Amino acid sequence: MATTAELFEEPFVADEYIERLVWRTPGGGSRGGPEAFDPKRLLEEFVNHIQELQIMDERIQRKVEKLEQQCQKEAKEFAKKVQELQKSNQVAFQHFQELDEHISYVATKVCHLGDQLEGVNTPRQRAVEAQKLMKYFNEFLDGELKSDVFTNSEKIKEAADIIQKLHLIAQELPFDRFSEVKSKIASKYHDLECQLIQEFTSAQRRGEISRMREVAAVLLHFKGYSHCVDVYIKQCQEGAYLRNDIFEDAAILCQRVNKQVGDIFSNPETVLAKLIQNVFEIKLQTFVKDQLEECRKSDAEQYLKNLYDLYTRTTNLSSKLMEFNLGTDKQTFLSKLIKSIFISYLENYIEVETGYLKSRSAMILQRYYDSKNHQKRSIGTGGIQDLKEKIRQRTNLPLGPSIDTHGETFLSQEVVVNLLQETKQAFERCHRLSDPSDLPRNAFRIFTILVEFLCIEHIDYALETGLAGIPSSDSRNANLYFLDVVQQANTIFHLFDKQFNDHLMPLISSSPKLSECLQKKKEIIEQMETKLDNGIDRTLNCMIGQMKHILTAEQKKTDFKPEDENNVLIQYTNIPLVLQLFDTLHALCNLLVVAPDNLKQVCSGEQLANLDKNILHSFVQLRADYRSARLARHFS
Repeated sequence: MATTAELFEEPFVADEYIERLVWRTPGGGSRGGPEAFDPKRLLEEFVNHIQELQIMDERIQRKVEKLEQQCQKEAKEFAKKVQELQKSNQVAFQHFQELDEHISYVATKVCHLGDQLEGVNTPRQRAVEAQKLMKYFNEFLDGELKSDVFTNSEKIKEAADIIQKLHLIAQELPFDRFSEVKSKIASKYHDLECQLIQEFTSAQRRGEISRMREVAAVLLHFKGYSHCVDVYIKQCQEGAYLRNDIFEDAAILCQRVNKQVGDIFSNPETVLAKLIQNVFEIKLQTFVKDQLEECRKSDAEQYLKNLYDLYTRTTNLSSKLMEFNLGTDKQTFLSKLIKSIFISYLENYIEVETGYLKSRSAMILQRYYDSKNHQKRSIGTGGIQDLKEKIRQRTNLPLGPSIDTHGETFLSQEVVVNLLQETKQAFERCHRLSDPSDLPRNAFRIFTILVEFLCIEHIDYALETGLAGIPSSDSRNANLYFLDVVQQANTIFHLFDKQFNDHLMPLISSSPKLSECLQKKKEIIEQMETKLDNGIDRTLNCMIGQMKHILTAEQKKTDFKPEDENNVLIQYTNIPLVLQLFDTLHALCNLLVVAPDNLKQVCSGEQLANLDKNILHSFVQLRADYRSARLARHFS
């Protein structure tokens, strides 16, 4: 059985159990082992082992039954004990309820007794306090302060509390009978107030925060509390402005005070707000005035730069201060402080801006024309000029004397970049310095100045000068001068259009001025396109006229006649691709002259059928009637 018990070691696996039993039985191994395999002996061992297992099972079963009986007996005993404990618990709970009711009854009696004691003690304390105040009041009546609270400097806190109460009482007394004592109390009130403020000042210089908090709490009920705050604000600024940047100094000062003021005063947000107000209205306002007044009348450019820089730095400082607790509406509070500093400068800002921009733009243009030794001629305006323009558009004829420009286009990208840079800075200042309600209107005024000097005084003047420099169609000296004007004018106008989109549009996008600006831009574009078209047409006509003159007057039929007509050299190439390309180019040129009704037919012809539709469309766009509804209907 001992052997069998060893075979039952955990974990138990039946197959392994049989294997271990076989290997322990003599003759149970394989035929190749040290002992020959003996099935009878193994069977006998299995039968004996089964009998042992049956005996073991019976023993275990009897033991299990015994344990079950013992368990049932113990369960009954435990259940009986639980019932007895439940009965004991119910008795204890009942006693606890009785005790709780008794405690509640006693507590009610105690509270009632406390109320009665308080009702008796409060009047008594008031009477005692009144008696003390009367005693102190009598000392003022007698004119001699004998109490230790008035003579001992260490009891200034108690003295302040007493004199503050006596001061309130004295204000209710008739003046004719108590004028002298009221004067003495007021004098002592003033003296203590001065002593407290001096003590606060000394504590601040020593850096004793706890003493500052204690004195400030006493002064809170005095009229001089605001003076205590003023002293604190004045002293905390001593040595605070040592750097060259007053705005950075102010930000550091406010951050330092914000960390400290809550440990001293009971109303820290009010004190911090008063400090910021003091910084803005005294330090910053004086600094801004010094920076702006000296150049306000003498140097408009420096004045505008300083104004923009100072206003930007002030608003940045305001943004940093927004993180502090300054009361309910700190945004309005800080906005009013900024307005109080800059209102006198912002009221007429746009007048200074536009005046400077006009004079600066005129100077840039004049400096350019002076460098070319060119005296601008008057283009003319009004009815006569409009009539000339209409005649020139309809007849394509030059009006007025032709001038020699010596190949000068009178267009300069450097001038344009300078004008656009000045206008860009003006837009940036306008965005920052204009009131939101005035921003679109101010931006439009700057835009009109840009149109006047860039588009009219520079580009349009160059176009008029270029048109006047184109020879007539019967001239013998055709040139491509106006094509250079076209190229440069196109490049310049793209720069103008980019500034319109990048800097003007964000300022007017949500206002009625948007449509006005777009309309003005459209008029300028159409006016320039008309002059460019006329100039190109006249240049082409001039070139055609010169070619006609050369072919009729200077070119002779015999100039290229070979001496030997029987040996004529072929003067043109026979590569088929070149012929095909020229045929395609000829077909593309036909798109410019055919009637709108025939456009589809020409585009689907043999030469153009395989071309990209975008190429065909780009040629059709060159037609003068491209935007007409009829053309759009036939080409779509």
